Amino acid sequence: MIKIAIGSDHAGFSYKEAIKDHLTQAGFEVNDLGTFTEASCDYPDYAHAVASAVETGVSLFGVLVCGSANGVAITANKHAGIRAAICWEKEIAILARAHNNANIICVPARFIPVDAALEMV
Repeated sequence: MIKIAIGSDHAGFSYKEAIKDHLTQAGFEVNDLGTFTEASCDYPDYAHAVASAVETGVSLFGVLVCGSANGVAITANKHAGIRAAICWEKEIAILARAHNNANIICVPARFIPVDAALEMV
């Protein structure tokens, strides 16, 4: 079974929960690394956790969600072997994986509808 690490800050919490349910229903093993509430928190904590899981091979892929996706992408890309891509529509996500070998998708929760996020993952 393919393992996917997922994480978000408070701005992406509801999207993270929806994506987690979507991936679980699709048959993936999802490792939720937080946050676990909508309380204000620091995105780097969760971006580092997801990137570390992918970097060490605990998870094959990762999903990060925050308001703009910029912060989590910048943070995740500091890890060796991580290719985190900000995606805002399905075609961009497909290209990021196919042409850039992205292994973490970064979702901008404040700028796209949740249905678009589910379609991308």
